[in-house]
Amino acid sequence: MTLLILGLLVFLGAHAFVRFRGPREALAGSLGAQPYRGVFSLVSLAGFVLLIYGYGQYRAAGMIPVWTPPTFLSHISLILMLPVMVLLVSAYSPGKIKAMVVHPMLAAVKIWALAHLLANGDLGSMLLFGSFFAWALFARIRLGKAERVTMPMGRGDWIALGLGTAVWLGFMAGLHKILIGVPVIS
Repeated sequence: MTLLILGLLVFLGAHAFVRFRGPREALAGSLGAQPYRGVFSLVSLAGFVLLIYGYGQYRAAGMIPVWTPPTFLSHISLILMLPVMVLLVSAYSPGKIKAMVVHPMLAAVKIWALAHLLANGDLGSMLLFGSFFAWALFARIRLGKAERVTMPMGRGDWIALGLGTAVWLGFMAGLHKILIGVPVIS
């Protein structure tokens, strides 16, 4: 569990750091914009690798149960993952969804974390997904209010809906088992 916690601290710490404009701009100014992005990316990647490896170690060593989620929460979790995938794609596909949600990546992370908190009652999962939920909530609050834009559905929205749904179906069909090691439907 130590590597999981260290990975969370490094990954989420790096992402929390960018929310503080003064220190971020000072570091970017001293390093230069491109080197700063490179350092940020490497630190984030190192944290991500640590948390994935640490979570895998935790699962292999035997999970520590805290509570047993009722089956219906797993079903709700599966349904919540569809908008997560659509929001993730819409973060990179400009359109009405992105304009309405303002920051679809943070919305996706919040829903993803909540969905996984509902479906998993062990300590490591609560730590992992609870940390991501708290970070995404904090990051969204730090962004403040953004002006909502009204626009018609466009090509980017249809791409987000189609590709997001396809990825969700892929995860349901076995991609989650291949990538994460845990079947979505057992």
